Amino acid sequence: MPRVWDVPVHDSTRVRDARVAAEHAATLAGLDEARTAAAALVATELATNLLKHARGGRLLLDVVPEPEPADGGDPTRFVQIAAIDHGPGIPDVTTALSDGFTTAHSLGAGLGTCRRVASAFAVHSTPGRGTVALARIGPAGRGTAPGPGGLRAGGVNLPFGGAEHSGDAWARGRAGDRVTLMLADGLGHGSQAAHASTAAVKALRGSAHLDPAELLRHLDTALRGTRGAAVAVAQVDTGTGMLRFAGLGNVGAWLWEEDAWHALLSRPGIVGVHRPRTLHQDLRRWGADRVLLLHSDGLPSRQKPPSAPDLLFTDPAVMAAVTLRDSGSAARPARDDTTVAVLTQAAGEGR
Repeated sequence: MPRVWDVPVHDSTRVRDARVAAEHAATLAGLDEARTAAAALVATELATNLLKHARGGRLLLDVVPEPEPADGGDPTRFVQIAAIDHGPGIPDVTTALSDGFTTAHSLGAGLGTCRRVASAFAVHSTPGRGTVALARIGPAGRGTAPGPGGLRAGGVNLPFGGAEHSGDAWARGRAGDRVTLMLADGLGHGSQAAHASTAAVKALRGSAHLDPAELLRHLDTALRGTRGAAVAVAQVDTGTGMLRFAGLGNVGAWLWEEDAWHALLSRPGIVGVHRPRTLHQDLRRWGADRVLLLHSDGLPSRQKPPSAPDLLFTDPAVMAAVTLRDSGSAARPARDDTTVAVLTQAAGEGR
């Protein structure tokens, strides 16, 4: 089961917790000593910034894969660190990202150094609403290039109640021109829910050639013996420019098309426990102006994702983190494991 770290940062003692979490995540990702130190530096600086400029926030740390290699081999793994706050925002992100722009009483590294040492780094900030800073740290010299057809996938995972394991999981698979994004929400939360969602991720490997309805039937067999999961599957065929979607259970799905969010509907059911005889499959056009977002039921089902133009086609994990941030607050905490996954087109690819 994948480990997820949720580090609330509301006083200086949690800065050390953020650094230790980054070091543990780097070990799981198989990073060497130098890149582990880079992950620890980024986590420490982001946690310090939360205290100094946002009156606190949270760090979410996870180990995520790069886009699937063309030869189907094991993907390189990256430590992903997302700093999320509801603070005043950054008035000038470009200046804040410059090397030499440092925060008072911080390490003196600044966001510019975080960007320089990370494999990928992005910041999105809205005055009065807060900031998301997201870094991925992988092996030296390894970036996070888009997958086939310029597609990018990313997500964030927030375990309920600070648990070590989330009952949610998302994954991306590839087979030829088909790119599949899947989100599985194991029933309930805790280790048994995580067992079900992890089984779904494992079953996706080697099965990404199946269309979404067929894949759900395959997952239904794979999840027998678990408590089951709600699962949504979206698949883009880059050769035909078509999107296929199918889902069972309470996983939200939204498609940005024609300058608006449109809901994609799942059918009632539980993969691995109760699957209807027939499965509906939605067919839509896919293009460079489309964005696909999946979320588990930790988010309100009727709340549309954000639609700021500068957010829609940014790093998909940033889009996911902003969606997570805007769905809750200290007064409205998450009520379950919460995961958001996004599929979009890389900047400059067909747009």
